[in-house]
Amino acid sequence: MKRDTVLIVEDDVAVRRMYRTALGFAGFDVIEVHDGMAALHVLEQRTADIVILDLMLPTLSGLAVQQEIASHARTRDIPIIIVTGSDMRLDDVKVTCILRKPISPELLVTTVRSCVRSVPDVTDVTKGTSKTQNEASN
Repeated sequence: MKRDTVLIVEDDVAVRRMYRTALGFAGFDVIEVHDGMAALHVLEQRTADIVILDLMLPTLSGLAVQQEIASHARTRDIPIIIVTGSDMRLDDVKVTCILRKPISPELLVTTVRSCVRSVPDVTDVTKGTSKTQNEASN
């Protein structure tokens, strides 16, 4: 059985390690990178089933990475979970899910499993709001 591959894009080593450990124990294959440019390079070489994306990254912001992923036919359907400590409004960002740091390993795994299985909603898990992708684009 094929294991789903998660691309983790996070510059904080400790946070990235926690994500990798939790997702690895949950049965996912994990690719991890520390900045936005490295994430795009990985996605040029191979595919991922889901991307976990921090917003505040060196070299290229998470928002720029998200826009780049969305602009290419080969990658535009990859679910993206933004995990951020920022309190910026993300209503207009077209992603599958938004988590606000700090998050537990359990919440991360549950969210990734949910997003890999179905991608119809954009959810800000920490705010308890959900909207369809059509609503998110309006």
